Amino acid sequence: MADTGIPILLVDDDRFMRTVLCQTLQDAGYQVSQAANGKEALELCRTSYFPIILTDWVMPEMDGIAFCRAFREKAAECYTYLILLTSQEGKDKLIEGLEAGADEYLLKPVNEAELMVRLKTARRILDLESSLQKSLEEIKQLSIRDPLTGMFNRGYLDQNLPHEIRRAERYLRDFSLIMMDLDHFKKINDTWGHQAGDAVLQHCTRIIAGTIRREVDWVARYGGEEFVLVLPETDQAGCSVVAERLRNLIALSTCSFRGENLSITASFGTVTRSPSDSTNDIHADFMLHKADQCLYQAKESGRNRIVRSSV
Repeated sequence: MADTGIPILLVDDDRFMRTVLCQTLQDAGYQVSQAANGKEALELCRTSYFPIILTDWVMPEMDGIAFCRAFREKAAECYTYLILLTSQEGKDKLIEGLEAGADEYLLKPVNEAELMVRLKTARRILDLESSLQKSLEEIKQLSIRDPLTGMFNRGYLDQNLPHEIRRAERYLRDFSLIMMDLDHFKKINDTWGHQAGDAVLQHCTRIIAGTIRREVDWVARYGGEEFVLVLPETDQAGCSVVAERLRNLIALSTCSFRGENLSITASFGTVTRSPSDSTNDIHADFMLHKADQCLYQAKESGRNRIVRSSV
């Protein structure tokens, strides 16, 4: 975290004290917002993120201890470092403040040099927290993504496809699946090697990523050269448009590999579940099975084509 420009929320009912501390913090390069009590501070925190909060202990309406407790109870994506300012001394008071959720404790009147040191500690803790969250997110992505293509993996599909289907059934929405398989993929591996096969897979997944709707549709690598496209809010006509666009784009494109332009086609099996089609619950395994049957028919009838179905 940079040394300057960090947002800080200053909470104190004493206007003079706020003015003095605000000027000190601004001179040090911080972006300072102010609140007169814990209640006002909570309202500000609902719409803005403050990495560091300095709060007085004794305030009207909601004091610093009550604010710390209320603040820590709310869910937050990023950590906030809370510093409690008080004129109350004693180990019991220190323990009470820390138990309420404060990270640090400063006696008033605040010594400027001590405050700067504590803020430096806060920034270091926040940097460590940010690095930890980034590492955890990277680990999470590794657990749900296929490392070669960057698409979701089979485990993610098995876990999340049932939720998508239940959501579509609950809200009476259309829902479609596309199962896609690259034609004669083994021949590419046998002729050019597995690195060429990997390049073709990455080439095709880039085409898929550029075709589906961001934040709505998603794709999982089902296995080998097979992919499943999950299309919420998509009827059979819309599903056919996506499948045909993909089929055409893949057939017309070439993958460059070591000076060679490798051509490939793909076959597709699609299945759509419309609210009017059935009153029975449809399970993920059943939809995948239907899409796989259609894909098999597309392969058997000549490849580079689409076979459609509904359930």
